[in-house]
Amino acid sequence: MGWLDQLAEHVEDLRHAGRLQQDGQSALALPILDGVLASGTDPATRAYALVQRFGALINLGRAGELPTAMAAAVEAVREVPDPYLRGQMHAFAALAAHLQSNLDRGVTHLVQAARALAAVPDRDAETAWGWHDLAMAYSYLGFHGQALTAVEQAREIGAAAGLAPEVFAAPGIRLRNAVALDHHGDTDGCLRVLRDMDAELSRYLATDRLRPGSRTVYGYALARRAAVGEPTVSEAARWLTGGGDSARTRDLRHLGSVCLSIAAGRPQQALAMLAAVPVSAEVLGPAEPARLRSMCHAAAGDHAAAHSADRYAFRLAALRIDQLRDGYLDGVAARLDAQETHRDPGRYGDETLTDPLTGLPNRRQLERYVDSLLSRGERAAVGLCDVIGFTTVNVRHGRHCGDLVLQRIAGVLHRVMRRGDFVARFAGDEFVLVLPGAGPNQAAEVSRRIGAAATAENWQALVPGTSVGLASGWSEVGTNGRGLSAALAAAAASRKPT
Repeated sequence: MGWLDQLAEHVEDLRHAGRLQQDGQSALALPILDGVLASGTDPATRAYALVQRFGALINLGRAGELPTAMAAAVEAVREVPDPYLRGQMHAFAALAAHLQSNLDRGVTHLVQAARALAAVPDRDAETAWGWHDLAMAYSYLGFHGQALTAVEQAREIGAAAGLAPEVFAAPGIRLRNAVALDHHGDTDGCLRVLRDMDAELSRYLATDRLRPGSRTVYGYALARRAAVGEPTVSEAARWLTGGGDSARTRDLRHLGSVCLSIAAGRPQQALAMLAAVPVSAEVLGPAEPARLRSMCHAAAGDHAAAHSADRYAFRLAALRIDQLRDGYLDGVAARLDAQETHRDPGRYGDETLTDPLTGLPNRRQLERYVDSLLSRGERAAVGLCDVIGFTTVNVRHGRHCGDLVLQRIAGVLHRVMRRGDFVARFAGDEFVLVLPGAGPNQAAEVSRRIGAAATAENWQALVPGTSVGLASGWSEVGTNGRGLSAALAAAAASRKPT
């Protein structure tokens, strides 16, 4: 049974509205959602409808209505303590903050959305779409790596619910990643991604599983290649038609037409089109129109103007460098944990139980947690992790970068732990993991996931030229009367790179 099936009323109306949204028809979904809100009385039904209405207004670009819609969604979700609804609402709120150019608020919502969706127990279609929407929010705010991770989570959960992987192709994420590479000077990398998208489009056409809302995304990818003189398998102009009613789709159509004018040898017409119709800086980043102007000038033979436009595009792109945002993301996560400490003293005790840098429980809270576990006669696997290369980071890059590395490690551990596991910062670069009820096999699996996640991090962007990794060792508490100190000593003795 899916999440929607548990609602008390208007299930089919909400399911129909959801399909329309997924197909890029938010204008048609909106009156259905308004009808549900006009007659529905069930709190969970109304909360879901308000969250989806908030998303529809974002898709339609109706920025003036967003504050009121968001306030209504927030209030409704507060009254229905459901992690899926909370995660979906925060994903949309991140997009709304992005449209309003409020980075700090947007990043805060991203962190909250990821944590809420990670706590959803059911692997159903609605949860998969929640992760998909979070992936889109990550992408629009410039976190391309996190976007790809979230969309993989959407595919995995969707597969468990019987949805084909193609449903969560999310070409918009790859397109934004491609143009971001170009904005930073890696045109070859951009073209590689665009070529892959062309091949992907051909595969999806063969299976007839292309989502209507993806049409203009693929169309723009084709047009962008055509603008630099690359032949494409499919015809770009065909795919720039249709695709839904969102503001993003309209902007992609316009920019795609600009690219096709460049490809047709009409650079002056393309420049006039760029000047005549402004597009949102949030669709493909503020640097994309400047980059297209550079291509227009180059096609017209005005290389000085092309160089000037390229420099301007690069300056705009530099404001959105992913490595700075990654550090910012982990910093906001730590700040939210600290805020939760203040709000929930019953859970954390007092400030002295929380590490202020990472927001994780500290050594004192770890000891209380394990004492409580042992008093109930339970056992647990205990892992001790430390950072390989941490001293070198501090020496080469300074303690500020060392702090960012610790925050990033805290984020890695938080993402890969099982629900109900406990993570604490023990001392310096050491972290302790407690897995209640787990034995050696479960500990080995968690250790494997930690190693894979740490290896996948882009450490070179944060601390160039310095290798960062994790070493871990494992033991148990509660077995043969072993306490925390003995377990940690045994874990330290068995440490090895993960």
